[in-house]
Amino acid sequence: MMRSDKAKRGLERAPHRSLFYATGLTPEELDRPLIGVVNAYNEIVPGHVHLDRIAEAVKAGVRIAGGTPLAFNTIGVCDGIAMGHRGMHFSLPSRELIADSAEVMAMGHPFDGLVFIPNCDKIVPGMLMAAARLNVPALFVSGGPMMAGRYRGRDVDLKTVFEAVGEVQVGREGDLGPMDRERLETLELAACPGCGSCAGLFTANTMNCLTEALGMALPGNGTVPAVTGARLRLAKRAGMRVMGLVEEDLRPREVMTEAAFENAIAVDMAIGGSTNTVLHLPAVAHAAGVSLPLDTFDAISAQTPYLVKLSPSGPHHMQDLDEAGGIPAVMAELHQGGRLHGDALTVTGATMAEALEGMSRSDDAGQGDGVDPGDGVDPGDCVDPGPIIRPFDDPHSTSGGIAVLWGNLAVEGAVVKAGAVSARMMSHRGPARVFDGEEAAMEAIFDGRVGRGDVVVIRYEGPRGGPGMREMLMPTSALAGMGLDEDVALLTDGRFSGATRGASVCHVSPEAAAGGLIALVEEGDEIELDIPGKRLELHVPQDELDRRREAWRPPAPAVREGYLARYAARVSSASRGAILT
Repeated sequence: MMRSDKAKRGLERAPHRSLFYATGLTPEELDRPLIGVVNAYNEIVPGHVHLDRIAEAVKAGVRIAGGTPLAFNTIGVCDGIAMGHRGMHFSLPSRELIADSAEVMAMGHPFDGLVFIPNCDKIVPGMLMAAARLNVPALFVSGGPMMAGRYRGRDVDLKTVFEAVGEVQVGREGDLGPMDRERLETLELAACPGCGSCAGLFTANTMNCLTEALGMALPGNGTVPAVTGARLRLAKRAGMRVMGLVEEDLRPREVMTEAAFENAIAVDMAIGGSTNTVLHLPAVAHAAGVSLPLDTFDAISAQTPYLVKLSPSGPHHMQDLDEAGGIPAVMAELHQGGRLHGDALTVTGATMAEALEGMSRSDDAGQGDGVDPGDGVDPGDCVDPGPIIRPFDDPHSTSGGIAVLWGNLAVEGAVVKAGAVSARMMSHRGPARVFDGEEAAMEAIFDGRVGRGDVVVIRYEGPRGGPGMREMLMPTSALAGMGLDEDVALLTDGRFSGATRGASVCHVSPEAAAGGLIALVEEGDEIELDIPGKRLELHVPQDELDRRREAWRPPAPAVREGYLARYAARVSSASRGAILT
């Protein structure tokens, strides 16, 4: 019996069949397995403007394999466009709406299988959460990454434009040479050349890579460029493969096990992915009934070598990683080094070890590209970058590209993209510059009121306090563009973009609105950041902290009506994935 039979078989389902026929379906099509094609297509997000073509390819694959595809849509917010204004408050909360809407549609219409088509930041985890909740045979195919742009003979991306704003603001010459408003206009026209998720290893591409590592997508999902015929062929294969999943009754919770999440974390550490994964993977795991505390990230990071440096940590982009063998090649290195669960099942029907047979990295890809020092990497790496994927026994570092920090400022943990931090800022102690919100911090940065050695604290930006835990690429990019990213640390109870580089510590938990210690920091307090030691400490005597605690009062809710008010009332700590309780 097919799941869809609940809505199409038997005498009493004649009215239901009548409605199906109203859509143009034939009895023959209705007799086949019904496959929901969950499409995040829209006309405003560059990562999504082409998903209609991806969906058509998926539907062709479903038909080739004998199924009937039926598409429906979910929402999607472009974090780049939402950045720096009220719209960013809605970005992380949209993850829950995406998960809920997909769940509603798939329960209201009992599909036999599902193909999810996400691409950008919150859409990928939102759809993964829905797949885990529904536990209907399903797999993913993303829209693929954008190609890097070209400016003055250099590969550029969205991060380059954000940082160029800071260069123009202070009249500083950066890695791309002199930058003024006219040159910035030329750069902004070139940086994002077409459709796809932004070209670096930012949150969207990280999550698409980790979907592959989880076993929920076919090889190539994270890296095959959006504009290629290979991306359309991958979509067709996904449509064909979902029919096999339906026949085998292979369900998401059989794939998304504890071992699979540990594999995804290992890949995350090996490629130095976005810090946002430390929010999203626990949320997806929660939906799958798997516990995934921050300690797991910490432990896996400590034993996983950092093998790949892509923008913003290095000079390369997603197309370079794809040319070097993609995520399967990264996983092959980890598996050979004993850092993967080879027995984890994948949507291919094979175990991870079986799926990786014959996979290897390309030592030729990306060598000798003549990139100048910059982009947050060591000069030696840029002058001779070597292979895109380093061998397991010759990594960039012996620990992962993301670090979890602990201390009195982060009792429940904080996160930093260690692979994008310069050597001189791995340990730093300096005076706090305290700002209640991103706007106040931006004003101070552009006014020149943040100096070398400072620790910028941006608080009341957490899941509850923001609300919505805004992603703040603008302050980190401004500091980088002004040449301060190797002299100034930032920490926040909010989020930083996957495009962020520098000593930018986020997800400080508990957040300020919940009474975390970050709420008690005052101007000039000494803060110590020790990434190798995984510590984040506020150096203020306990009796003074007790006095401040006694005087502190929680602020009034920033939003009192609408979706954000409901979200703020129910959202959990970032340390738990900012899930709704």
